[in-house]
Order: sequence, then C-alpha cells, then structure tokens
Amino acid sequence: MQKIDLAVWPRAELFRFFSAVSQPFYSVTFRVDVTNLHAYARAHGVSFYYALGYLVTDAVNAVENFRYTIRSGEVWLLDERMPSFTDLKPGSQQFHIVTLPKEGDLDSFCRTTRAKSEAQQTFLDQSGELDDLIYFSCTPWFDLTGCTNERDFDKDDNIPRITWGKYVPADGRETLGMCLEVNHRFVDGWHLGQFYQHLQQAIDALKI
Repeated sequence: MQKIDLAVWPRAELFRFFSAVSQPFYSVTFRVDVTNLHAYARAHGVSFYYALGYLVTDAVNAVENFRYTIRSGEVWLLDERMPSFTDLKPGSQQFHIVTLPKEGDLDSFCRTTRAKSEAQQTFLDQSGELDDLIYFSCTPWFDLTGCTNERDFDKDDNIPRITWGKYVPADGRETLGMCLEVNHRFVDGWHLGQFYQHLQQAIDALKI
C-alpha cells in the first residue's frame, strides 16, 4: 500500500473539486458480452456468478483509480481489492455476504467460493470487512438496466459497488447489464472505460 502525496498527485485538483460536492457518487450501466464466459462456465462446471466476479476483480485491480482509499483523512493506493459477494443458499430467500481473497486460477476460485458460501452460517463475517473490498451483487431474475445501492453517507467511501443482471440472448450472443457505482473523487468515465476494456478482453480470451 502506498501513501499519496497530494502536493504532487496529478489528480489532486479533481479530487478537491469533487470533495466539495455534497454527493460525489454516481453510477453507470452498460452491456457486457458474456457469451464466452457462459460457455466456459458450462464446460468447466463452475458458477457463472463467481467466475464473473473473479474476472471483474481482475479488471478493477487493473485500473489504479479503483484502488484508492482514504484512511484517517489521507489518500492511499491499495495493492489490490478483494471480492465480497452477496449470495443465496439453495432454497433460501435470504442472502448472506461472502468475502474472500481472489486467489488461484478461475476454476479453483469458484470452487473455494462455493465451499465458503455453503459453510458460512452467519449473514456477514465482519473480520473480512475492511475498505479494500469490491461489493458484488446479482439480479439473475431480470435484465438489469440500472441500480443504486444503500450506503452510509461517507464521502471517503471508495468501495466500488458492482451489480449485474440476467444474461439475455440476442443475435446469437449473450449479454448482461452491469452497473458500477463509484466515487467521482477518484473515478471518472475514462477509468470506467478502462475497466470495461479489461473485463471484455478477459472474457473473450477464455479458452473453453
């Protein structure tokens, strides 16, 4: 983790500008082509949800601005962010939150996440809840066209909230709506574009 010197930080002016805004959070929703990922998940017998979370985590960590955080009034650059999933156990209507490091390859991560989710008996294991997370959620029952998230009003909160919906077929492909909620003090549209490119390229590069 690296402390940021605001005196030489190229983003300092933008950071201060959006720090003066009463509500610096915004969200965008866009479509992601998940045709290749869906085929991969079926072929390898892994969870599409966990697999997409794995790739999204890589895409988040590939863009520096997603990894900024504020601790005790100072800006820091995290080495990486960690996925935190909302998840449903079979037959349940109540979700719980599963947080774990993104370790191993995609298939082993999916198996590890499944095992942790099935074993977890509490709604939330707070020992893993810090400011280095990515909050994931999914609405697999409908096509997502927009989303907002609950939050305490803390302008220092830079944890990305990422939600996606049901994948839907069109013209021989499968796409889903993905919503990102971010803090404008750190993340601009250009960074969202970089995230999207990293994610789509990783999905398209999967070998089935």
